Amino acid sequence: MTFAVGNYRKLRVWEAAISLAVECYDATNEFPGTEKFGLTSQIRRASISISANIAEGSGRKTDRDFVRFLRIAGGSANEVESLLHVAQQLGYLPFPSLESLTTQLIAVRRQLAGLEKGPVIGDR
Repeated sequence: MTFAVGNYRKLRVWEAAISLAVECYDATNEFPGTEKFGLTSQIRRASISISANIAEGSGRKTDRDFVRFLRIAGGSANEVESLLHVAQQLGYLPFPSLESLTTQLIAVRRQLAGLEKGPVIGDR
């Protein structure tokens, strides 16, 4: 199988991952200052990692490398979801925000799984 990826900016999943990272930044703005180097930092770094790994993988020379980076992005999505649940249980993240972010994470993971299966450019 050959992936027609060269410009990650044309990938819907990359755009969705960017939007998710922005939403995670917004949500963590309300966290206590004591979490600046804890949950706030971890959620932000993990959420940014999703789009960053999609971008990095799209520049790789082989399909196998690209898929590996997509899987890393999926792992980062799982990490974000886990961290958001911790934040919600600690009372830092309102449940409606958790639901909204989880919905976005599910969509990103679904798109990543679909992307692993075949050609991706030209479906806009």
